[in-house]
Amino acid sequence: MSCAIHLQESTDHVDREILSGWGLVPSSTTSVVQIEALSDHLALAKKETVIARGLGRGYGDCAVSGRGITVLTDNSGRLKIEDGVLEASSGVSIDEVLRFCVPLGYFIPVTPGTKFVTIGGAIAADVHGKNHHKDGSFGSFVIELELMIADGSIQRISPSSNSRLFWATVGGMGLTGVILKAKVQLPAVKTSRILGTNIVCKNLEELMNEMVRADDYAKYSVAWVDTLARGKKLGRSILSIGDHAAETDLGKQLRKDPLQYSSKQLISFPRVAFSGFINRFTVRVFNALWFYKAKFTKKRKLVSFDGFFYPLDGVRDWNRVYGSAGFIQYQFSVPDEASHLVKLILEKLAEHKIPSFLSVLKRFGPQGEGLLSFPSKGWTLAVDIPTGVDGLGELLDELDENVVTAGGRLYFAKDSRMNPRHVEKMYPKLEEFREVKREVDAENVFQSNLSRRLGL
Repeated sequence: MSCAIHLQESTDHVDREILSGWGLVPSSTTSVVQIEALSDHLALAKKETVIARGLGRGYGDCAVSGRGITVLTDNSGRLKIEDGVLEASSGVSIDEVLRFCVPLGYFIPVTPGTKFVTIGGAIAADVHGKNHHKDGSFGSFVIELELMIADGSIQRISPSSNSRLFWATVGGMGLTGVILKAKVQLPAVKTSRILGTNIVCKNLEELMNEMVRADDYAKYSVAWVDTLARGKKLGRSILSIGDHAAETDLGKQLRKDPLQYSSKQLISFPRVAFSGFINRFTVRVFNALWFYKAKFTKKRKLVSFDGFFYPLDGVRDWNRVYGSAGFIQYQFSVPDEASHLVKLILEKLAEHKIPSFLSVLKRFGPQGEGLLSFPSKGWTLAVDIPTGVDGLGELLDELDENVVTAGGRLYFAKDSRMNPRHVEKMYPKLEEFREVKREVDAENVFQSNLSRRLGL
């Protein structure tokens, strides 16, 4: 799943690869080593910087160190559960965790829209999910971390032990060190199904009102939004809400093995994709089919975990649908009092006829303690956009200004182009983060292309 474009050369057990994020752009040549060799290579760090990388699902340049060494984390699958506490190597994926823990009656506390994210990556990006309005982000469930810092020592940190370093690491994008292991509190479940409901909303006002109401009764909530809809249909959408099904919700056949779980990818997208496949016509057709399918199908039904949380994971390497030019995901959050900005930005996207294959709106609950964590109470919209759209850079710069003015922020794990002058306004705890980083990494060993670009 790592987005390696091709192997360039290999010397002294150090590979040179061209790596990108999930959006396929930008790419960068970097030295690649396995995590087992990390302590040896830290000795080289005065000349070469270091950043950890899991499965390459960060969209931009957050998990590549083009001037130095990119460390691939260990995915050997070391897992243990005791009294609902998961102990795992940082390179273990959510997919592996689910295959191990669901049959035992546990689920992941917070999951992004893909299960092909490592535990270390989930912590470094402090990922959020469809339940943030209820449960917060991933870091809220991390009990303890083992972190290798710049001098090669291993620190065991937690919310109560070396908490400043802990909260700088949660959401810190790998810039405080390399996470080696983690302990995470898992919630218990009775079945491997979600009892889900689809609500078709004819416009944005109807959608946002329904989502605010859902804050009180729905554990999981997410909306697909048609960004090409305009006028009275602006923001037309499908709101999906759900909660974990009880055994009594299952039919007779499913009750025989209520925790049965399988994980598989059905097809693989071809390596050679046609540039321009994602355009206004194809997206308009897809949106129409998706909208009317939801309108005329059963509103309340049992859904598998994969069907509810990870619909795109059924297609391996789906990012190739954008062709070699790649795409960006523009994700912002704004507070409730600036909810009008969601409408403004959707109007701008529709006005410019931006063909977004995937656009989702979610609710955020209270902000967590991570110094650089993205979620902040209010709204978040994520939009996938092909890179070749005319005037895209100017449009996104304009949207950034609106987001900053409204007290919002952009997500480091998705970014590949924001202006560094906005970062301190978006992340008011940035200087506190820098202070902690200087204490454990005075030489600024841990750097990524993202951190250099934004001056983190």
